[in-house]
Amino acid sequence: MTQKQKSKESDQQNDFLQWLQELPRSLPLELARWMPLGLTGSPVVSFVFQQEWIKALMLSPTMLISAVWGAYSKNFIERMSEIYAERGKTGADGAVANIDRFSQALKEAMVWQFSGFDEKYLKLQAKLVEEYITEGFNPDKTTIPMLEEVFVPLELSGELSDQDLKIWDLIRRSRREKKFRQMVIRKKGGYGKTTLLKHITLIYGQGRQGEYQAPKLIPFLIVLRDWKKENGILSETSLPNLAELITNYHLPKISKNQQRLKPPSKWADFLLNHGKALVMFDGFDELPEDQRQRVSYWISEQMQEYDQTVFILTSRPAGYEDYVGKRPATPLTIQEFSPSQQADFVESWYLCQERCYRSDKQIEQAKNAAKEKSQDLIGQLTDRDRPELQELAKNPLLLNMLVTFHRFSPSVKLPRRRIELYKQICKLQLEDRPEARGIKRLLPSGKSQEVLQLLALDLVQQNKLIIARKDLLDFFGNQSILSHEKVNLEDFLREVVNVGELLVERELGEYEFPHFSFQGYLAAARLEQQGEEAYQTILDNWDKASWRETILFYTAQLPATRFTEMLEKVCNLGAESAKLAYDCLREYRSPEKLDSTLEDRLKALTVDVNALLYQQLEEYLKNQQWYEADQETWKLMLKVTNREEEGYLELDNIRNFPCEDLLTLDRLWVEYSKKHGFEFGFSVQKDIYVECGGELDFSLPSSETWEKFCDRIAWENDGKLVEYDQAFEKNLMCVRGHLPMSGKEGRRGDGDFFARIKTCEV
Repeated sequence: MTQKQKSKESDQQNDFLQWLQELPRSLPLELARWMPLGLTGSPVVSFVFQQEWIKALMLSPTMLISAVWGAYSKNFIERMSEIYAERGKTGADGAVANIDRFSQALKEAMVWQFSGFDEKYLKLQAKLVEEYITEGFNPDKTTIPMLEEVFVPLELSGELSDQDLKIWDLIRRSRREKKFRQMVIRKKGGYGKTTLLKHITLIYGQGRQGEYQAPKLIPFLIVLRDWKKENGILSETSLPNLAELITNYHLPKISKNQQRLKPPSKWADFLLNHGKALVMFDGFDELPEDQRQRVSYWISEQMQEYDQTVFILTSRPAGYEDYVGKRPATPLTIQEFSPSQQADFVESWYLCQERCYRSDKQIEQAKNAAKEKSQDLIGQLTDRDRPELQELAKNPLLLNMLVTFHRFSPSVKLPRRRIELYKQICKLQLEDRPEARGIKRLLPSGKSQEVLQLLALDLVQQNKLIIARKDLLDFFGNQSILSHEKVNLEDFLREVVNVGELLVERELGEYEFPHFSFQGYLAAARLEQQGEEAYQTILDNWDKASWRETILFYTAQLPATRFTEMLEKVCNLGAESAKLAYDCLREYRSPEKLDSTLEDRLKALTVDVNALLYQQLEEYLKNQQWYEADQETWKLMLKVTNREEEGYLELDNIRNFPCEDLLTLDRLWVEYSKKHGFEFGFSVQKDIYVECGGELDFSLPSSETWEKFCDRIAWENDGKLVEYDQAFEKNLMCVRGHLPMSGKEGRRGDGDFFARIKTCEV
């Protein structure tokens, strides 16, 4: 076949689905003109529209025979000539052309249907996610469970009135509610974002979506951290559209170790345009920082172009701040593991481990052993005297580390602090387990960890998570520890990957730490050894997002005296720096008993950090930047209640809102609004609420009371809620108590917030 013939055939195939979409408009009229047995053609057309290709093919011979009969019938031709002349001739030509195209369409459709490509793809995609390989920690000598064996359904929540949402409910609702076709799940690392997407992919790959009453869709799990700037997707001047990306990048990637998947013509395009695809972008925050804005615009464009497709994006909150394109319509977060979810996971995980080392005849012994060990661990996790453990277990990654540590060291009490847990896990991986297995190591565990600490710090300084094999070996070659001991670099790399498992090769020739938190911990451990030199390094990089995890670990391991000194220096850096300082204070738990002087310094430091937190709000109010001040107020309310990731406040958060922060917010609004001739503030709103009949006892106000209140402060106009962006118009700003609204969420108060204002004596 010549190149010209190949090109012509390709063009014909590419026209197939486009013509199929136009078929309903053109074919019925022509068939009605050109079928003496019209009743035969009607079902065929119906089956074509419904994509019932086999039924259409079974009836099409009858229809075609009828058409041929009509074409060659002398009486028919004579009658057509007499009545319609040229009109009939034109219609006949059109009918024949459409019948030819219809026949070709059926042929192409049958090729698609009988190729079984959908099934091949689903099977391969499911195979890649069927094991429960936790993003972050998977030691050997621990059986890797199947995902369906240990997956605990995660609870989602968002800016919606109904909480405790299930992902399958949202996917099901996407058929009738467009907002659920664009979802973003924001949560810190280790809470199961990737695992959730793998679960969805597995269920669809196994064809089990019916168990969840979910629509039949073809899933595409696209891992954004795999996009590279060098010789990859991000190296291109312009990014391909989604259909091209699936065809030219995604399919070759998942079938790299097998015969390459070759989809039917315009397969991805058809699925995307007809709402038959589920596209999941995992890890927006793991894109290079300088590429996030570009990719965010691209994702937004794809969501707009393929508006029938369901999209799910995941990201850590900090990285998501760089998403400048039009954001997905439905923001969600993953709720922390509840005690019952923790117990479900621990019991399932232990049962999998115990069954692995016993025969089928010993299933009861496996169950008993799993139950005994699970109960011991769950008992420690629920110990009221160890609340720190309860906090750690809320994170699925940390819970996985805890249960692994418990299995290998059942007689040792679990670590109380996150930094202690990482320290123990590194010791377990590099020292305890190799010794238990009788493995002779190339270096003592301390020296091996020192090399890894140097590598982690180097990657943090370069703002990288992945390192190529050649670059990694070059790095090892420059380390005096390895050269002095005359360690073979290739052997050391194999040992770190296969024995210590603190480096993983997720892609051929590319290495990274099991989880970004391990990189942060090891980098912090290296910095801690540098003494005073590390102080300046930390201060120089305090406001860089890529250093956040390292800084949290670094400050957490400092003695109380040095921790206080560190944060006192940070307070001189300004308001933005105070936000991370606030998180450091919240995570820091001193392992030593503090004397009264140091306690006073820490309390004073907390006051200073809080003052810096409100500096930006004060600046906005001073300059009458009311919109920005209202937005900043909402951010602060989320910050002080530790609800930044969730993006909303629950009733418990409102009823226990820190009084000191509430007083500060109100004072700033009241003082600066008066200076500019307005009367704003939470205390002002509380008084108006009472005047409208509201009770300050955390009870639900009547509809009449709430509507009267909203009308008084101009949150409603003519019985309709004022749109948030319109709430800052001059005619509304002069109304007493109009602000703060505290973002769009500020209007859901229902009296609880005003009751809290009373208890705080605002």
